[in-house]
Amino acid sequence: MASSTFRALEAVLPPLLPTAFWVADHDGERRRYGTTGAQAGFTLHLTYAGSLRSMFLPPTDLNLGEAYVRGDYDVEGDLVSAMGVARRIAEATPRGVDRIRLLRRLYQLPAPRRATVPGAELGGRLHSRARDSAAVRFHYDVGNEFYSCLLEEGLVYSCAVYSDPEEPLAVAQERKLDRVCRKLRLQPGLRLLDVGCGWGSLAIHAAGRYGVTVLGVTLSEAQAELAQRRVADAGLADRITIVLRDYRDVKGAFDRVASIGMFEHVGPERLREYFDTIHALTAPGGLFLNHGITKTGAARSRSMTRRTFVGKHVFPDGGLSDAATAMRGMEAAGFEVRDVEALREHYALTLRAWVRNLETNRDRAVAAAGEAAYRTWRLYMAGSADNFEAGNLGVFQVLGSRGAALPLGRSWMEAEPLAVPR
Repeated sequence: MASSTFRALEAVLPPLLPTAFWVADHDGERRRYGTTGAQAGFTLHLTYAGSLRSMFLPPTDLNLGEAYVRGDYDVEGDLVSAMGVARRIAEATPRGVDRIRLLRRLYQLPAPRRATVPGAELGGRLHSRARDSAAVRFHYDVGNEFYSCLLEEGLVYSCAVYSDPEEPLAVAQERKLDRVCRKLRLQPGLRLLDVGCGWGSLAIHAAGRYGVTVLGVTLSEAQAELAQRRVADAGLADRITIVLRDYRDVKGAFDRVASIGMFEHVGPERLREYFDTIHALTAPGGLFLNHGITKTGAARSRSMTRRTFVGKHVFPDGGLSDAATAMRGMEAAGFEVRDVEALREHYALTLRAWVRNLETNRDRAVAAAGEAAYRTWRLYMAGSADNFEAGNLGVFQVLGSRGAALPLGRSWMEAEPLAVPR
């Protein structure tokens, strides 16, 4: 059976791979694949005789992901590199006669163990307020303790901004928060709306460093509760209000609006509503910063359905659009696009740091949310890191204006933070 396993694997692997790795079957036989002379970056452990059949039949990312969550295979070492090999296998999947030969080899292996892997089960109309709330709760109900295992003390759940690939994540996240505040030209007396405020990190930074008043909104009860405690602990309850509310139900006009990492939850179908709503909430003379993940390639948008691993197990009802579509949406709503910054490489570094943190804190993460959650998030973040490195995903900060006057150049966005007395 071992020889059948390795014959099937060798039929799956593309001829040229940019890394080296080991494969160990369930009986302990090991073989090395990939670049000759390179140091092996990971070991793929096939945990039983039908592992490969479980992974590649049917050949979908949902099937491959659920096989990992079930424990049909494991990866020791650099999971990001392993996801790169999986992506190249998908890109090189044969057609015609060669595909039939491949399928025959996989079907010669024992039948897989098909244990159910539960995912999101959402009812109601797509992107209704009730369904959006349920989707957000599914994503964040994995728990604050679990998120602290990967995000570190700052609890910043979005792309960091690095000046050096080796610098600590906390330093890069602090720079990102300050970059957002500088782009929005925050100063005492201004009112900031933080859409999808997470655990309050941007609100605390903006109010504490720049003296603004902040309203933060989230649909996650767990986030709101912890954000409120963090605001109180920072002594900023007089400047920051955190509420459990859909951004579409916010009233008033704000001098500045920030949406950091919330754009992905909106879905391509609702971008016009999203930008129109944000425009109405931005006062004349105000600024809006949208920080969100985008997709690249020929298709302009991609919804995360239950047929994908991310759509079923991580981001139900979310979706990605390309950067041009997002900018056109901002302009159609009435914003003037004033600055665009691509941060793709920065998100690859951020995700690699999160994966390392999660692996380091494995026992605590499993105790907080269970083995399946740990494996789901390890795989999701590693796969995302690989796709950012490969250029399949991007992330952009786009600054929109409702008539705000801005200085020339871009140096003012990267200056040291203002020292605002409290």
